[in-house]
Amino acid sequence: MRHRTIGHGAAQREVSALALGAMRFGTETDETTSFAILDRYVEAGGTFVDTSNNYSFWINSTQGGESEALLGRWRKSRGVGDEVVIATKLGGRPIAAGLDFAETAKQENIEGLSAAVIRKSAERSRELLGVEKIDLLYAHVEDPTVPVEETVQGFADLVAEDVVGLLGVSNHWTWRVEQARAAAARAGLPGYEVLQYHHSYLRARTDLPGRRSPDGNQGLTTGEVLSYLRANPELTLVAYTPLLSGAYVRDDRPLGPLFEHAGTEPRLAAVRAVAEETGATANQVVLAWLMGGDLPIIPLVGASSIAQLDESLAAVDLDLTAEQRATLDAAM
Repeated sequence: MRHRTIGHGAAQREVSALALGAMRFGTETDETTSFAILDRYVEAGGTFVDTSNNYSFWINSTQGGESEALLGRWRKSRGVGDEVVIATKLGGRPIAAGLDFAETAKQENIEGLSAAVIRKSAERSRELLGVEKIDLLYAHVEDPTVPVEETVQGFADLVAEDVVGLLGVSNHWTWRVEQARAAAARAGLPGYEVLQYHHSYLRARTDLPGRRSPDGNQGLTTGEVLSYLRANPELTLVAYTPLLSGAYVRDDRPLGPLFEHAGTEPRLAAVRAVAEETGATANQVVLAWLMGGDLPIIPLVGASSIAQLDESLAAVDLDLTAEQRATLDAAM
């Protein structure tokens, strides 16, 4: 397994080049299957597992936490220590059970990013995961009701207490990421070093309203996000849903409105052409393209079976030629 370094200084970690998402573990994916997938991932050299304190509240109308709890049971049963980096998130957990996606798009219905919530939620996550220290903790969604300085200080306090290692941010406008990082720098505090956004080979539309904002989807990796990464090489992008829930390889998984534009078909044709040339699947070509580019990108893949995971793992060793990358990059 290939590796990347995330973070800087004493808190930096070496993690596998492919991350495993545990969002559905403990709900849609049963415990036996989840454990088997996690075991296979670690056996293959995987060391970077991602979850959140609200996964998956929408399945059984809970507040979430099932994924963290399952990971805690898996770690305990397997004797897993800090060789596996566990990342979790806070800020988007529903304040009560029974809320649906539409309701949790409203700020008043989620926990937010106050200093008090950060402390309480991090403690709950540590307990469920069975860890003394969270390796990487993300601010999951924006909270415009809390001063950025309070959020920054709240996260920094946990780092100072050595109960959190690295800090990350997900689904924020780029200007808010910079605002928070600048506030941390002014105060001499640790700031966000890992960004998590939706990113894939196909380009998503940015002119559609998002779930939490009429101005667009804050979770998309736009050209602005990529430019921000180039200007700040100390940052790493963790790309969620890189395989578009199977849409590259399954006719029963439509791409949806986000990809209804003229550029989609030429890029689909390019990825299929490279897949045929390499003997790989379209999914593997997409993952190899993400991992082998000029930016530090770690794809975050989900899996509901060993076979799905093995397909993704094989992409780590797929080296695209310069010509193949040029074909993929040139498709409009």
